[in-house]
Amino acid sequence: MRYRLTFSSVLIFLCTVVFGILAAGYSGARAEDWPRWRGPDADGISMETDWDPEALNRPRILWKASVGTGYSSVAIKDRYLYTMGNEKNVDTVYCINAVTGKEIWHYSYPCMLGQHPGPRVTPAIDGNSVYTLSRDGDLFCFNAENGKVRWKMNITSEFRVSPPNWGFAGSPVIEEGLLILNAGVSGVALNKKTGKKIWFSKPGTGGYAAPVIYDYNGKRCAAIFGEKALYAVEAKTGKLLWSYPWRTQHDVNAADPLVVGNRVFISSNYGKGCVLLEMTGKKPKVLWQNNRMSSHFSSFIYLDGYIYGNDGSSWIKNSVFRCLDIDTGKEMWGEPLGFGSLIAVNGKLIMLNARGDLFIAEATHHSYQEIARAEKVLARTCWTPPVFWNGGIFCRNLRGDLIYISLKK
Repeated sequence: MRYRLTFSSVLIFLCTVVFGILAAGYSGARAEDWPRWRGPDADGISMETDWDPEALNRPRILWKASVGTGYSSVAIKDRYLYTMGNEKNVDTVYCINAVTGKEIWHYSYPCMLGQHPGPRVTPAIDGNSVYTLSRDGDLFCFNAENGKVRWKMNITSEFRVSPPNWGFAGSPVIEEGLLILNAGVSGVALNKKTGKKIWFSKPGTGGYAAPVIYDYNGKRCAAIFGEKALYAVEAKTGKLLWSYPWRTQHDVNAADPLVVGNRVFISSNYGKGCVLLEMTGKKPKVLWQNNRMSSHFSSFIYLDGYIYGNDGSSWIKNSVFRCLDIDTGKEMWGEPLGFGSLIAVNGKLIMLNARGDLFIAEATHHSYQEIARAEKVLARTCWTPPVFWNGGIFCRNLRGDLIYISLKK
């Protein structure tokens, strides 16, 4: 059989080739969305495989944007990236094309910069809605595509709650039809579509950590790290299941609780240290407690029986990344990389310190095994944890420089 080349057949062939090349440049089918604080499963872990850790030795920045002063991380879904910043006492929520760095929309409202200036909450994406919370308690639900406000409120006036000393910092969490916040003594839940109150603990001041959702005895529960205690509540009703006192200097409980099965790990700084609790009925049981992990506000990674995290304060240069055995609390290794935060991607740890140095290491308890590093990818101060998406890393500093580093194979 003979084939005759025509202009139309050649054009179709060329279009197919070009489309294939463009599709290879953006591996959207393989990219794992990072739609909220700490990623798809709220544990700081991505399972993407299409990347090369050693590429960090020769970092390639695909784009850079300025999003204003603050500590808000990024949330990403379907190539749409959302984050927050502040300029001249005005907060702005940004929607950015994650591939190109081009702004799609923004929304601004008045908000004082405050001490340790700017917003610290990360947006949460749910379907076609995006939820944000300011340091002063301004809560918004946006249309994710165009930035139109679906509903809004100020939770300090609505519920008579007080922001923590340095402002609200716990990112909102979606649980089925609820929007759950670390506000009041042990949390508040709203109807995510309307903003209507579903349950509320009681007026007061909450902690800085995000609520952590987990399953226990056939029920969906939330671990709320409050101002003076860890609270376990039923996610659907807010019913208090138990509490564990945890007082720290300045009432700073900021790192997210780490729930593993029927155990929960918490850590705070100011000499407090860490504890592993077993959830047993009305009163949790202490399994072990020590000072090997005193996290100021960096949350933890759990992998294969070991906890990885930062031990130290944001103002101490000799802060140490550590690995602890979850069963015993024994330190397996410590590496003085400075204060920072971390995530994990397919068995690798990605750590960003306050100086703007980026590290990739094996997630192993045997020793610190560095694979690659890039120093000063951003100017300090970098307290916001990195985010991984589509074979690359997003990093952000206090002044609002946001960069996307490609680690594609």
